[in-house]
Amino acid sequence: MKNIQAKSCSENNRKPVKMPPGRVKIVNALKTLLKKKDFNAITTAEIARSAGVTEALIYKYFKDKRDLLHQILREYLEQYCSKFELDLKGIKGACNKIRKLIWAHIHAYATNRIFAKILLIEVRNYPDYYKSETYEFVKKYCNVLLDAIEEGIAEGEIRDDISARMIRQSILGAIEHACLTEIIFDREISPDQLTDDICEFAFRGIEKREA
Repeated sequence: MKNIQAKSCSENNRKPVKMPPGRVKIVNALKTLLKKKDFNAITTAEIARSAGVTEALIYKYFKDKRDLLHQILREYLEQYCSKFELDLKGIKGACNKIRKLIWAHIHAYATNRIFAKILLIEVRNYPDYYKSETYEFVKKYCNVLLDAIEEGIAEGEIRDDISARMIRQSILGAIEHACLTEIIFDREISPDQLTDDICEFAFRGIEKREA
């Protein structure tokens, strides 16, 4: 059986590091501002004012405003990726693991709109994001799902005539399209209902059928 930890985020897990109080204030200030405004409408002066620090302190800890955004996203990804891995422990069967990952992914979007907005809206329009360390972490985050799919193929639970990567992209795309409008307009997201709908669609196409 393929070890689902092999290409996961665990290699990036680090012991918690106590951050300088000023850095924490800056991060929390931007998170608060993102609840009310689009990222591009927020200035460093506004972040500094909200945090109760000088603008110079922002540049002490971050290259620029966008680097601050990427660091916030990375912190969220570390948190959620570790949780996803823990959630999978003790779950038997690839399709059960995939269902759990879909639910956890949607639940993260439903309960943390700042994370959802950053990942789905704010960072993807800039080419530099795809060269960043944060994007490398996003790929590791997605590999948790890929490993579950590859495990299912290896065990004969999932059909082997469709690329595992295509299956992963289809599932991730379904999650994002189902959640994006609700995130933009700040509407309720139901993880249970969406998980049922996406699994019904996905599993009918990827579950191996007996002849």
